Amino acid sequence: MTSLTQDIKDKLSRLNVLEKIIVANSIIFLFGLVLKPYLVWFELPSDFSRFIVRPWAIITYAFMHYNFMHILFNMLWLYFIGRMFLNLFNAKMALNIYFLGAISGGLLFMLCYTFFPNVFNNNTRLVGASAAVRALLIFLCAYMPNQEVRFFTFNLKLWYIGVGIVVIDIIGVFSGIRNPIIGNAGGNLAHIGGALLGYFYAKQLLKGQDIGKGFKRFMDSITGMFKLSKRGPLKTVHKNKSKVGGYTKADFNEFNNQKKIDVILDKISKSGYDSLTAEEKDFLFRAGK
Repeated sequence: MTSLTQDIKDKLSRLNVLEKIIVANSIIFLFGLVLKPYLVWFELPSDFSRFIVRPWAIITYAFMHYNFMHILFNMLWLYFIGRMFLNLFNAKMALNIYFLGAISGGLLFMLCYTFFPNVFNNNTRLVGASAAVRALLIFLCAYMPNQEVRFFTFNLKLWYIGVGIVVIDIIGVFSGIRNPIIGNAGGNLAHIGGALLGYFYAKQLLKGQDIGKGFKRFMDSITGMFKLSKRGPLKTVHKNKSKVGGYTKADFNEFNNQKKIDVILDKISKSGYDSLTAEEKDFLFRAGK
């Protein structure tokens, strides 16, 4: 039994942060099969008066799935988007966008149901990770719109995919309004909220501003309360600002553009976007255009 437990721990430790979220969603889905009536307090209500007594729901709703196809497609999207995202950016930025996307989707859902009761007149609740996944997808589409991905037998630019997804979600909102029985206006509103967050995050990051830093500090302070203080000897880290991607400027300038991009992307995959110097960020930004 101890060996099995250790084996599970070892396998989980090798997962990236978004794969761990997939595991968490899957476990909660299995619990929901038998405990669904007790999980209502983790769903996001459309009514602000009910939300006030369960504020944690703005995050926890994104882990609630009761339909197998719902969780299957959300987790498949998250897996493939996550692999692309984490090749370029660090895990903390992935979490920032994921959770901020969930929050933005939930807020747009509640705002529309609160301020337009004659349009969205159903007392409903929101569940699912779709808004968070949309945020990651649209972030990539906005950050590198001309990047091509293989779609069956032809290539598609990311911005084509992003526009197509958003158009489908907008159509879904109006379809849900016309026929609430077969449509899902609330879910599609959340998708749009997540997409808006992903788009805004990417555009600001291209300008050199990480809008998720404040949220990251907040989450670090929360998780810090549950960790034992472990103090070790202080280490001084010296950064060599004269190098680009680990190479001297002279060597770096000898590379062709593709090699330069590969060097910088390799540095991002190892140390994250924040580890880049201003010169490296500027080169990557110009290359992206």
